[in-house]
Amino acid sequence: MSDPAPPQIFDRGLINRRLDRASVGARGQAQADFLLVRAAEDLRDRLSLVKRRFALAADFGSPGPHGAAVLAAAGQVDCVIRLAPTEASRGNGDFLPAVGDLERLPVAEGRLDLAVSLLALQTVNDLPGALIQMRRALKADGLLIAAMIGGESLTELRQSLTIAESEILGGASPRVAPFVDVRALGGLAQRAGLALPVVDLDRAVVRYPDVFALFADLRAMGATNALQARSRKPLRREVLLRAAAVYAERFADPDGRLRATFDLVWLAAWAPHESQLKPLEPGSATMSLADALKSRR
Repeated sequence: MSDPAPPQIFDRGLINRRLDRASVGARGQAQADFLLVRAAEDLRDRLSLVKRRFALAADFGSPGPHGAAVLAAAGQVDCVIRLAPTEASRGNGDFLPAVGDLERLPVAEGRLDLAVSLLALQTVNDLPGALIQMRRALKADGLLIAAMIGGESLTELRQSLTIAESEILGGASPRVAPFVDVRALGGLAQRAGLALPVVDLDRAVVRYPDVFALFADLRAMGATNALQARSRKPLRREVLLRAAAVYAERFADPDGRLRATFDLVWLAAWAPHESQLKPLEPGSATMSLADALKSRR
């Protein structure tokens, strides 16, 4: 009996169309790629701590070439493949460009030494399934490094829109995506068969003159509402204005600028290999916890 299909939380086709529009928009990606730039710089620092050379690496689904460019420039990777989410976002650089879907990775099993993904996994409908595919693409003892939007990201916007819609319409439509919890990601990685997962969070607080500047950045990122359960009706003007007022009342700094939280949740994990450290078997400890505490006293 086959496993049931995962729930379709996101409209993946709409996400790709918005990424295409963002990549050729009037503002241009360069003005709204600050999170990708931050993630790429962090990737470079994390990779520098791994004293290993990688024959073949792939950047899976990142909406810009930032991660692939870091891999190509790091001096630790012989060949880099970039799997872009759309044709318009494909780009060029010192890597092999391709287009593919994070939910159906076109990569042979056991092919890669290193897999990375920057700010893409938060919009897959089956995160454990995507992690399983990445793990299968890795050779034994291959490394996965991924960053995704998660945690308390855009909590200010979520609260403001919910309050405004509830006050004016008597109920709220989902407008901000559910994000992975930092405490749950390690367990998801283990479910996917990855070993030695390490999860941490990098919080960026961006300040805006008003909520409409935040909306403009989200559009320029291709990151506006793509939930399947979203309302298809345009947001009413009075709701939008009330949300802007609530945001300013609750989340303004003393200088009047508004805070917007973006949490980048990082995962590093390995494809299993017999050389890796393994946890002790239950019951194999030579000292009880009570005795250990006594000895510390």
